[in-house]
Amino acid sequence: MSFTTCIIVMIGGALGTLARYAMSVWALPISRDLPWGTIIINIAGSFLIAFFGTLTLASGKYPVPENLRLFVMVGFCGGYTTFSSFSLQTLDLLRAGAVTRAMVNIGASVVLCLCAVALGHALAARMNGGATQIAQLAIEEEA
Repeated sequence: MSFTTCIIVMIGGALGTLARYAMSVWALPISRDLPWGTIIINIAGSFLIAFFGTLTLASGKYPVPENLRLFVMVGFCGGYTTFSSFSLQTLDLLRAGAVTRAMVNIGASVVLCLCAVALGHALAARMNGGATQIAQLAIEEEA
């Protein structure tokens, strides 16, 4: 772990956090019954980490430097996705007695994010000669 790599991940995280905030503000008008901003953010982040990770493998057609992978997968996606917000919003729904909405939030978030990560991987694998791998290093899975 070099100082340069830490700065690269930090900048990616800052940009991901800013993108998360912008998306949350954009989604406020549609988030009356469910936290749609968080759901959309997590779906998009799930797609992005799988698509980018699969597409840019060192062994594939579109390799990029490892620091760029860390910038996107650990930094940007780590700052952008919102599992802690999802957990807090779900608890708030449960505490407010909105059990059905809490269950919809859980189901929609988990199922749609798994679908998004599978779709991102499948599209990038097709573009990248049938790649089966997403992460090259264990740290890339920590976003």
